[in-house]
Amino acid sequence: MNSVEPWSDPGRVERYRSRVFAERARLRAAFTDPAGHQRRVLEDLLAFNADTAYGRAHGFASVRTLDDWRKAVPVQDYNGLAPWIERAAAGEANVLTADKPAVFFTSSGSTGAHKKIPVTPRFMRTTFFPFYYAAWAPLIEHFPDVLARPDAVLNLKHDPIAAPPVTASGRPHVGASQVDFGSRFGEPLSAEPGTGAPWATLPVAVDAGAHLDKMYLRLRMAVESDVRCVIGINPAMVAALPYQLNLWWPRILKDIRDGTLDGHPGLLPNPQRALELQQLTRCHATIRPAHIWPNMRALFCWTTGLASLYLPRLREEFGPGVALLPAPVAASEGPVGVALDRHRSAGSLVVTASVYEFADADTDLTPDTPTLWPHELEPGRDYHAIFSHVGGLYRYAVGDVVRVVDREDGVPRLEYTGRNTLSDAAGERLRDAHVLRALTAALAGGGLELRNAACRVRRDGRGAPAYEFALAPHTPWTDDETDRFLGRLDRALGDESPGYRRARAERRLGAPTALRLPADAFARDWQESVAAGIRPTQVKDRLFRQDPAQWRRLTGRTPE
Repeated sequence: MNSVEPWSDPGRVERYRSRVFAERARLRAAFTDPAGHQRRVLEDLLAFNADTAYGRAHGFASVRTLDDWRKAVPVQDYNGLAPWIERAAAGEANVLTADKPAVFFTSSGSTGAHKKIPVTPRFMRTTFFPFYYAAWAPLIEHFPDVLARPDAVLNLKHDPIAAPPVTASGRPHVGASQVDFGSRFGEPLSAEPGTGAPWATLPVAVDAGAHLDKMYLRLRMAVESDVRCVIGINPAMVAALPYQLNLWWPRILKDIRDGTLDGHPGLLPNPQRALELQQLTRCHATIRPAHIWPNMRALFCWTTGLASLYLPRLREEFGPGVALLPAPVAASEGPVGVALDRHRSAGSLVVTASVYEFADADTDLTPDTPTLWPHELEPGRDYHAIFSHVGGLYRYAVGDVVRVVDREDGVPRLEYTGRNTLSDAAGERLRDAHVLRALTAALAGGGLELRNAACRVRRDGRGAPAYEFALAPHTPWTDDETDRFLGRLDRALGDESPGYRRARAERRLGAPTALRLPADAFARDWQESVAAGIRPTQVKDRLFRQDPAQWRRLTGRTPE
């Protein structure tokens, strides 16, 4: 099986560019017949997996149409498929797919529990790689210099692991960013931008679970390079970088001057670079990425959800001309949308990857929830995303809610709006998207900005439950600004959710309150989560934080 082509290999960049643009062209060509491609995806997964245990139990052999598919298989989440997945993870063959899973991707759901997502060679060829390559097209088309040198990209999510944890059958159970797709799936061009940088494979041994140590060493090495692009996918990782620069600055300077890696020998001393960086300290009270990397061109990460509140200001920390390019609307389980141009938030439905269904986001998902096909979606509406693909996930509700932004080239363009988690203390049925849109409206009404936000239902026994918001303002707010903001927020939540409006009118729900936190509160909270052993890619922005320990760590206050 072929290994990954190194970025230093002559001609590698051109071969990579050709593959990326070819996959984008193929996907755009598929948009001329999206319904036909959806039928063909279904026919392929049925033919390939009809004789599996799951296929026999659900009558794959007798399914002929998309409507037959709806009747044969229930809508289900991970818990519904978990017994089948566990059988496959234990080594039983032919359970969900005719292909043997080569790895199991790990994914943290809203509960933080680690899923096991089966990943087969057939899934990678037909579902994963086409969208995966196409996703890089806007970056390398408009910012070709990011591929000029292996160290031009700081890829924060790349985290190779020498001895991965395994399932009962001995298959690796790792994050997608920890898999060598070249050796595992025979894709020599699959290494992402930034994976050939000197810090991609650390020159010193670091414990696999010492995530902050690894982040420090990569950042310390990257500070010596002319970085042009930062790839994070999870925007919380990108947001943490300016905080880490200042937190670790004296340590970084000493290491660069001495040629050490966290005090240990390993690199050549670079007193000239250390002096240049020291001079920045004399000029700037706060060190920003733009000071370190003046040629920064682009950030590549998710741009919606809570990140939409802080990314405009965060982008400025990396440079006034830096572009924000959206990562795909996707999860470990599979893709939904991929940006094929420089749209700031939305991606086109990957019609060649899965059979896609959608359900109104305000409905509760049940096994027989009515669903819509892609051509039935309406711009400006929110939907549960449900997909089926050859890798063994069938009518799978991934737990994400997407919003239809528009239609481009005949297919819907979608943006991620949050998880499908409901907060429902008094019939208000609030989703992430409701609260985010309300926050955005309330902020705009007063010209205010936030670095991040979270909320919980406060129950103190003295009255009706009420929402308490933890807010990290970009600049300090006065008491009057905060009170006016809360009034606007209360009205905006009522506009977004009829249930919230009724609960407030009937006094079953109290008025929202706010805790104003320091500007770096969420960065510190993120850092502490990673220090506790959670992989950085899995420490994501979470709006609803009902867990008392999480709230106490973020705010420093113990909930009632």
